Order: sequence, then C-alpha cells, then structure tokens
Amino acid sequence: MNVVVILKLLNVFLLATVKYFFSFPYALVIGLNYEQAIVSVMVGGIAGFFFFYYLSELLIRGFHRYKCVLCKVVPEFVKTKYQKLCEMRSKSHEQVRFTKKSRWLINVKTKYGLWGIVISSPVILSIPVGAFLIKRYYSGTKNVFGYMMISIVGWAAFFAVVTIIFPGLI
Repeated sequence: MNVVVILKLLNVFLLATVKYFFSFPYALVIGLNYEQAIVSVMVGGIAGFFFFYYLSELLIRGFHRYKCVLCKVVPEFVKTKYQKLCEMRSKSHEQVRFTKKSRWLINVKTKYGLWGIVISSPVILSIPVGAFLIKRYYSGTKNVFGYMMISIVGWAAFFAVVTIIFPGLI
C-alpha cells in the first residue's frame, strides 16, 4: 500500500467518526475500492462511537462537578436564559414544570427510545450526537455497544448494496 492510499483511508476513517452518512460515497469518489471503503467506514464509525461515548461521560461528569463554577463565570444574559440550570435544587419536593422542550424529549424517548437512537445515529443524528444521547439516557442498558455496532455495520452494508445495485449514483 502506498502513502496516498493510506492517507485516503485515514481521511475516510476520520470522516466516518463524525459524518457517517457521507463517508461511504466520499470514499468511493476519492478512489477507494469497495472493500477499502467498507472497512474504513465501519472502523471509523465504531471508533467514533467509542470515542464520543466515553468523551460524553467525561463531559457530563465534569459539567455536574463544575456547574457552580460555570454559573459564576457565565455572562449575565446566559444566566437569565438558563436560570433554572444555575439554581441549586435544594427543594426536592418542588413540583416539576414541563416545558415544550421537555415534553418533546419525553415524547421522543417514549416513541422511539433506544432503538430510535441506535438506528438513526449513523445516518440522521450523527455518531457524536447518538453517542451522547445513549450515554446520557441509556448508559445502564445492557448490550448498548453491541446494538450500536450492529447498526453501524448494517448501515455500511446497506450503503454498499445500494452502490452495487445503483452504480450510477456515485
């Protein structure tokens, strides 16, 4: 393998970690063959999921730890918009108020749940957003990594089949 092919594989790998949907057609456009494209896209998607899943864990934990410090540093116009975020929740018996955003989130979680995130992450949401949502809401679920790997491999197979059946698309 020459240096140009290795750089192309690395380029597709890095693109697949964040924009999985565009990485397979891009790999074929830049001159990789089907086998190289499929392998680099799958490995990039899986590596991206693991990276962003564990990065999300660090970000969530860091946010909860340093929330008080962040609220002191944030400009005043941001504080007024996100006032509830900076308030300390000392009253646990306080009644919960639903907003449009919280109702939408509950609706999405109940309608689509884990499987909606797993199936739509590689193509619609993107790998980083899907990894964050899975870590935030479904980190205690068994086999989350397996489900996501199946989704990533399945979408790569789907892209490969579509490009074989319709070779004029790319």
